[in-house]
Amino acid sequence: MDDYSDTTVIIPTLNEEASIGMLISRLLKLYKGINILIMDDGSKDKTKNIVLKFGSSGVAFVDRSSKKSIKGLSASVIDGIHLTRTKFFIVMDGDMQHPAEIIKEMVKKMHGGCDIVVAVRKSVENWALYRQIISKSLIYLAFAVLVARGAARTSDIFSGYFGGKTSVFRNSYKSNKTRHVLRGYKVLYDFLKCFKQNQIRIGEVKYSFMNRHGGKSKAGARHVMALLKSMAS
Repeated sequence: MDDYSDTTVIIPTLNEEASIGMLISRLLKLYKGINILIMDDGSKDKTKNIVLKFGSSGVAFVDRSSKKSIKGLSASVIDGIHLTRTKFFIVMDGDMQHPAEIIKEMVKKMHGGCDIVVAVRKSVENWALYRQIISKSLIYLAFAVLVARGAARTSDIFSGYFGGKTSVFRNSYKSNKTRHVLRGYKVLYDFLKCFKQNQIRIGEVKYSFMNRHGGKSKAGARHVMALLKSMAS
């Protein structure tokens, strides 16, 4: 593909000054016409200033620091999907852990008819053992919930790097608002549980999860509680 004007990359941010400029530059270099939507949850660093320097190059900054905005990664992504004006969207982190180079494969699969395309982690660099144990335990539990309900599923149900047809996600959210945990961070899981297996076409693209470029993980105990709530809804 030579033109990506039918795709919007949604990037939820919170204090990503160390990496956001580098990521945006890479996306603009790799993908002609790509739209980039930065959904910021109230960064206290230079994230906003860095993004605004890109001017009118297809990059938009949305300030979600208002008291009226529900804070949380899931809420940021859902707001971004509703603001998207293109046929397709892709959600990715702003800390360089998600390689921009595979977006072309994800978009190709969406053009090929996939409703959802999930970037599946085939390996994770420097992942502490305790994090592996906790994460895999939650994955097995959450996957079992999807199977028991006959819901849609993929090889990486907790992936934060995924894309899809904008209309499909909007319609799903409209019909399942109360099932989404907006203060959580596993937004893909919330969408998957709202579809039946075989109801939608899911594609996958494998990648290696990279080291974080600056910043720090926002995940904590409250996110685990939000995930458990998501499984129950």
